Amino acid sequence: MVILGDENSNCSFGRTGAGPPTPEMASFVLHGLQVFCSYNKSLTSEMELESQIEKKEQKLVQTAGKTCLDLNNRGLTASDVSEMAALLPFHPDLENLDISWNDSIGGSLHSITQQIHFISKLKILRLGNCKLTTEDVLALGEALKVIPELAELSLSWNNKVGGNLPVILQKFEEGSKIQKLELVDCALTSEDGKFVGYLLPRLKNLQELDLSINRNIGTSLYSIAQGLKSTSNLKVLMLHSCGLSQKSMQQLDSAFRYLCELRKLDLSGNKDLGGGFEDSSAHLATLEHLEVLDLHQCSLTVGDVTSLTQVIPLLSNLQELDLSANKKMGSSSGNLLSRLRFLPALKSVLINNCALESETFTALADASIHLPTLEILNLSWNKCVGGNLKLLLETLKLSMSLQVLRLSSCSLVTEDVALLASLIQGGHLVKLQKLDLSYNDSICDIGWSIFCHKVWLLKELTELDISLRPSGLRECGQWIRNLLWAVTQLPKLTEIGMKRWILPASVQEELKSIYQDHQSSMHLDHGGFR
Repeated sequence: MVILGDENSNCSFGRTGAGPPTPEMASFVLHGLQVFCSYNKSLTSEMELESQIEKKEQKLVQTAGKTCLDLNNRGLTASDVSEMAALLPFHPDLENLDISWNDSIGGSLHSITQQIHFISKLKILRLGNCKLTTEDVLALGEALKVIPELAELSLSWNNKVGGNLPVILQKFEEGSKIQKLELVDCALTSEDGKFVGYLLPRLKNLQELDLSINRNIGTSLYSIAQGLKSTSNLKVLMLHSCGLSQKSMQQLDSAFRYLCELRKLDLSGNKDLGGGFEDSSAHLATLEHLEVLDLHQCSLTVGDVTSLTQVIPLLSNLQELDLSANKKMGSSSGNLLSRLRFLPALKSVLINNCALESETFTALADASIHLPTLEILNLSWNKCVGGNLKLLLETLKLSMSLQVLRLSSCSLVTEDVALLASLIQGGHLVKLQKLDLSYNDSICDIGWSIFCHKVWLLKELTELDISLRPSGLRECGQWIRNLLWAVTQLPKLTEIGMKRWILPASVQEELKSIYQDHQSSMHLDHGGFR
């Protein structure tokens, strides 16, 4: 439901005059309401008609402002888009138009582009995953000429953008006010990548650029890197899964020294990037304002780790570091992990699935004591954690900010969960919201019993996962009753993962009662009853 009129005026859904609407206008308003709200009840009288319209309009005022039209993920059809476009001339002050994730409107964008000159003040246009056709994107290229105030454009997940980018963005001249450009998974070609490189120097106000999941632009990264040298205001650069290579890292590094305002850098998912940091990371250290560095799944080598050991500790403002899914770094990352102590602002450390060894895990544990603001710690899929969780004892005791702890598939043993129970009983981990202990099948019933006796003290907990491995199937012990009782003491808990745990049939009624008490807001995923 959307209203674009000013609540202080008489303009609503295209109504411009004071006094009662004409029959034609009433019909128009009703039809608009049906489009936007899927209001399908039959109206049997004029009085009922007026009452329903009034109620719907009152509800709309609460959900949308006069400058914003948000129809994101509303299941719109081509007909709906035509009806919406007919309203645009009545709302010249519209600044935000979002019709993303409506994948049935492809081929109908011309309904909007033909009217877009009526909303020339538009600042935000989001068209992600609309299945735009070639005709749509060509029409959009013409329409962009008449919205000079545009500051944000998202065309993500529309594969017809690929090969047509120069036509779409041809009018982004010097002086353009565009600040955010999202082109995720648009099937961009190498030629599109070269055009981006040509365009970037003209986008003096650009702050966010997302080219992720365009695997063919890696070959044109030289042009993009050259263009980046002229984007000194850039704060976010996303190049996830862009087909980057070792050579790409050399090209990017030459541009980093010009990106003095960069806050977020995502190079993840580029599996051929491994080895690229060995001789090409010197200028990465110049990103003194960098807050987020994502290098997960980059096939980092021993040489990369050695190079990053010299660079990462110099990024004093770093808050989020993701090195996960780099299995080759496991045995060589001790020095790098030990130097995280020089990054006291770190809030998130993701080092899951890195094949850590006991020595490197010890280095991480020692450094983590010096991370007072740590909120997220993911060590999943590192088998060395099992039996050694005590190394994190001081960190878990001292941390007053930890909200997410993920220890999935860490070969945890009973001693480890007993340690967690002891910390919980001692009043630690009080801010924990998400706890993942899944795929640790070696924990015996005694361990789960000890844990379930204390988990009710985690009053902020929203998600708990103790699922078994896909190959496992096991009946719950008596500890299940302790867990279910704990659930009644945790009002914020909404998700419990217990996949492949078989619950005793005797707890079915108890579980129904819990669902009722939580007003259906809680979901427990288990392996059935027996």
